[in-house]
Amino acid sequence: MATPKVALITAGTAGLGAQIARVLAPDFRVVINYASNASRAQSLVKELDNIPPQPANTTISSPRFYSVQADVGVRSSVENLVAETVRTMGRLDVVVSNAGWTRITNFMDLDDGSRDEDWDRCFVYNVKTHLWLMHAAKKHLEETEGAFVSTASVAGVKPSGSSLAYAVTKAAQIHLAKSLAVICGPKIRVNSVSPGMMLTEWGMKFPESKREAARNNTKLKRLATVEDVAAQVRTLVLSMSATGQNLCIDGGSSV
Repeated sequence: MATPKVALITAGTAGLGAQIARVLAPDFRVVINYASNASRAQSLVKELDNIPPQPANTTISSPRFYSVQADVGVRSSVENLVAETVRTMGRLDVVVSNAGWTRITNFMDLDDGSRDEDWDRCFVYNVKTHLWLMHAAKKHLEETEGAFVSTASVAGVKPSGSSLAYAVTKAAQIHLAKSLAVICGPKIRVNSVSPGMMLTEWGMKFPESKREAARNNTKLKRLATVEDVAAQVRTLVLSMSATGQNLCIDGGSSV
């Protein structure tokens, strides 16, 4: 019997990462990465355990779900995360590179958008971590002809968002995904998703006026939900023909 496929999700314990884990749980064994909140990671693992595998009579080797602490802003931690995933689960078929960072600023204020520490941190968490993760996972994904999906942002498509540094590094992340699709084919499929504002724990930090403005700026007059975005991630994971694509899930705000 073939070993069930394995997905690794970084920043996977809340918001979009947790929802991606839920939609992949029926078909994959899932490794959840977290930075520091071990209790939240364990709560999600318990929740996932209650989702039946498909088909229902599938025999799943143990563990079916697993959590690993790692700061994905440190290259050695990323390498250790991938190594522990493969050591524990036996294989790696899908990587969802979901980590990112920003600081809420006034996008139109160049002084506020010129802090070196913001640019350095954004570049690590919005660009370099995704490169490091692919570099560490590449040989394993080649063996399984797997998929790599990174979470970017509509801010990387249309100048906007929480900060100038965030928008520019998200644009770099999208181009990195396209470049990795060129480099890592034909064995590995690489894509990105670019959500608009989502009302996650993070999204709710924006003032109500900005949330309402973002909603009004969409063509559908609705903000993307984590369910919308996670469904698209699942589609990219399962598609054998899509690579080098960036899917905007933003209610049409980037059009």
